[in-house]
Amino acid sequence: MQTETKINDHKFKGIDPNGKEKEYSLHNFEGQNVVLYFYPKDATPGCTQEACDFRDNFNRLKNKAIVIGISPDSIESHKKFQEKQGLNFILGSDPEHKILEDFNVWGEKSMYGKKYFGVIRSTFLIGKDLKIKKSWTKVKVKGHVDEVLSEIDKLSD
Repeated sequence: MQTETKINDHKFKGIDPNGKEKEYSLHNFEGQNVVLYFYPKDATPGCTQEACDFRDNFNRLKNKAIVIGISPDSIESHKKFQEKQGLNFILGSDPEHKILEDFNVWGEKSMYGKKYFGVIRSTFLIGKDLKIKKSWTKVKVKGHVDEVLSEIDKLSD
């Protein structure tokens, strides 16, 4: 999705910060900045580090943006991941890859010369007007949350 493109409304099941399963719509967050990040798999090293970085920076984020992490993993997997890591933000499940494909983060990847389809680790900063303000693709986890916070601070109210 291009920057300043208004996002489509997506409904998805997720786990709220208290571990409760809920139905969400991205349009429910109109009027708030949203950090929407896509990650490949719960409880893998890079994905755990990324989730924990968002968790550990919650106090810096909480008055600036809602954080939502989405992967193709099941609700049950998200519950275990959230509980084990003490995650304090929404985890969304997209097993049919609808949101992943709409944001162009489901695609061909390569590891050790083998090609396969999966989630391309990406983050989108969505403004209060539901338009994408900044996007990062092929995210490197280390230092990423600081980059996101820097961009949030540039947004005008």
